Amino acid sequence: MTRFLVVLTDVRPAEGVNRNERIAPERRRQVVGASSREAADRIAGAFMALGMVRAGRQRVKVIAVGRRHSRD
Repeated sequence: MTRFLVVLTDVRPAEGVNRNERIAPERRRQVVGASSREAADRIAGAFMALGMVRAGRQRVKVIAVGRRHSRD
């Protein structure tokens, strides 16, 4: 079963900063779990209505976790 995380992060400044999320991830403000993609999209839509997201200072990410790969 695939679960989803909806993550609200601060946008980091562009000048001279490593932009690799695995090495230096953006600072998380809020993390919410969802059991379906539809639920994750609804939560993300609510986050996108926030003033800081609309102003470009924060961003919303939907991340699939626990995905199982089928073996052929």
